[in-house]
Amino acid sequence: MADTGAGYDDGFLGVEVPLPRPADGRETRELTYPRFTVLLDPARRLAAVTGVNIDGGALLDLPRTGQWRLDPRVPVDEQAGPAVYADNDLDRGHLVRRRDPGWGTPAQARAATAATFVYPNAAPQASGFNQSKELWLGLEDHVLEFADATDERLAVFTAPVLADDDPAYRGIRIPRRFFKVAAWADPGEDSPQLAAAGFVLDQSDLIDVVQGALAVPPLGAFRTFQAPIADIATLSGIDLGPLVTADVLPQTAVRGEDGWRLLRAPEDVFLG
Repeated sequence: MADTGAGYDDGFLGVEVPLPRPADGRETRELTYPRFTVLLDPARRLAAVTGVNIDGGALLDLPRTGQWRLDPRVPVDEQAGPAVYADNDLDRGHLVRRRDPGWGTPAQARAATAATFVYPNAAPQASGFNQSKELWLGLEDHVLEFADATDERLAVFTAPVLADDDPAYRGIRIPRRFFKVAAWADPGEDSPQLAAAGFVLDQSDLIDVVQGALAVPPLGAFRTFQAPIADIATLSGIDLGPLVTADVLPQTAVRGEDGWRLLRAPEDVFLG
């Protein structure tokens, strides 16, 4: 049985940050879990967006536990389940990281981390690590270090970019890109001020589907960028609301992907 809960809290930061939603109003299934929410796109069988509340000051370092399972609240044919990941070089990539909702009492943290192992919270990623993918997986931790002066609270939104030309494989289309937007509240002189940073992970060079078979090119690589949140909204078709104007990334004269900031190490991230 999937663990349910109150889900993502809009007011967690002390500044209202609504859960982003598809800008075109397409149908989604809203699935709530302890401290996070998944908006499942039933047509793509993957998440359109996820949102999680992280209290960095109360995070617990728990052993990795949990087994991947389908969510019984939605039909099996609306979820990219175990068959997608069998006997190939695809990982079940957590969208909401296992650790992110794992805060509070030990019992609360265990329930929340276990809840992340549901297929609506997974998306196919090429297996194996390189420096860029490892950087992607550590972005929340890096932002939390920066947010130390703001009560160490984050709201993080992560999803695959569901593009029409993603390659077809086993009844789904494998996303080439993923986005993440981390938001926090700066104290401000009179009231908290929303701040946010946006990131894109590109696995295009690692996904090759020919006649239904998956191949991972040996010389391919993940690439991680810090990108304007406005660009991420356009790329993903997700309405990111106040996060666009809260972006801490300085504007440049270069527009589009040529202006994205390629990240090679955590020190390359700009947080203001």
